[in-house]
Amino acid sequence: MLAQREHVLIGQQREGSPWTGLWAVVAKEMADHLTSVRMLILEALIVLTASGTVYAATQSLRAGAGGSFLFLNLFTTAREPLPAFVGFLGLLVPLIGIALAFDAVNGEFNQRTISKILAQPIYRDALLFGKFLAGLGALALTLSAIWLLIIGLGLLQLGAPPDGEEVVRILWFLLVTIFYGGIWLALAMLFSIVFRQPATAALASIAVWLFFTAFWGIIASLLAQLLRPAPPGDTLALIEQVQLELALARISPNTLYAEVALATLNPAVRALGLILPIQLHGAVPGSPLPAAQSVLLTWPHATGLIAATILIFALGYVLFQRQEIRA
Repeated sequence: MLAQREHVLIGQQREGSPWTGLWAVVAKEMADHLTSVRMLILEALIVLTASGTVYAATQSLRAGAGGSFLFLNLFTTAREPLPAFVGFLGLLVPLIGIALAFDAVNGEFNQRTISKILAQPIYRDALLFGKFLAGLGALALTLSAIWLLIIGLGLLQLGAPPDGEEVVRILWFLLVTIFYGGIWLALAMLFSIVFRQPATAALASIAVWLFFTAFWGIIASLLAQLLRPAPPGDTLALIEQVQLELALARISPNTLYAEVALATLNPAVRALGLILPIQLHGAVPGSPLPAAQSVLLTWPHATGLIAATILIFALGYVLFQRQEIRA
């Protein structure tokens, strides 16, 4: 009777919550990420980049090139031959996301460990969510450390702490940067489900990133001219064409992230996209926008980044559920 009761309890444990073992997967995967050689190389590259660009920016600011919002200028001030740190982020964040997930699933198949993992009381849902949350957590931890490094270097070099407006903008920009990295993390995980070779998954992820970085802006412009031709002298048609081109360009996560960086790190930006003179009625040119208004201005962009991450992950989730796991 006692043995039968233990058998029933074990069966209930295995057939209980589909999230059984989720946090065990998160802890194991996150530990693997933070101690892996590829992550250490990327972290060293980012620390070197952040230190160099911030040091160059502080030298320019101390020489009198900066005005108000000094800590925001640490992200946007460039000094030859180094560009601004925000320019490096558009390059490094996608690479980190791709590096964390391009072999997340196909690596388990190639090592023949997927069947052993799922033989434990760990469901497919928990395995996939655990791998994604671990990658996102490692990305968030790395970016948070870089942000703290930049603030620390700014305190040492500038000798003054950031004010409340700057803290809000810096934290919002950090949050959106994590969301931006989550898109490429989910995309790399999707390709790791579709392709069995990690090299193919990594190449496909980098190809998509290069497409949106280098070619999508040109394609959006051509599509706008084709779908909404503007005859010479027709101002209304020209405005509609520009608005369509902007809407198509915002399909790219690179464009969304670039606009968030522009509006968040430059308080003087009061609107994004096409601005008509009537929309500036009552506004003081050059006056900074409050941090709360900048957050509201970029909120749709952050929502778009989150929605894209969810859609890509959901597609990978469906494909993973349909895959056959052989012992």
